[in-house]
Amino acid sequence: MKVQLDTDVTDRLPRLSLGILHYSGASVGDSPKMLKGRINYFVESLRLEHDPSRLTEIEGIREWRAAFKQIGTDPSRYRPSSEALLRRLLQGNPFFWINSAVDVNNFFSVLHALPFGIYDQDQLTGDVVLRIGQKDDCYEGLNGREVNMEDKLLLADDDGAFGSPIVDSRRSCVTDKSRNLMQVIFFHEQVSPQKKDEIVGSVGRMFTDINGGEVSSSYILGS
Repeated sequence: MKVQLDTDVTDRLPRLSLGILHYSGASVGDSPKMLKGRINYFVESLRLEHDPSRLTEIEGIREWRAAFKQIGTDPSRYRPSSEALLRRLLQGNPFFWINSAVDVNNFFSVLHALPFGIYDQDQLTGDVVLRIGQKDDCYEGLNGREVNMEDKLLLADDDGAFGSPIVDSRRSCVTDKSRNLMQVIFFHEQVSPQKKDEIVGSVGRMFTDINGGEVSSSYILGS
């Protein structure tokens, strides 16, 4: 499966990049106690460290809000998924447990203040492109709502849009039946090449430690 960046995206965000990880033979289920304990401890530390009223001062949140504005998306109406997760946790809400794949994905999203996506690769068709949504781009989001993706960054395969740094679709969601997965890390333009490599490496190691299987390929796409 090939992943590419549309030229309209690179024209507007020339230093945008994606971290792509493909997993094969994973075993998805409930998150182990070890992972839940680590995440709960991290969330408590996060609440001590950050003031909710200054959330937009965190580099990842600030930079992705700026990127959304360059694309033509209002970040106050359509927040980056990482900001939405962080805001929810800092308001005192508990971490929302889904499964061992999604929980690892969301943990790293909060840890690095970057949008992350995790998708059931067997539900995708053909190649994947990151592009800007058109008027007829829409899907049922994980929140159960119909999401119109016009003027928003999105991932699309041959069957249409299925993911974004805002909210992902039900069509591509990961369940306990998923075995082959694709994970996408949305890097803003200020993340250094060394940091990107470090994040991709640590994500792949922890994901396979928790979910088994193997990283069949991982790479940085873009600048």
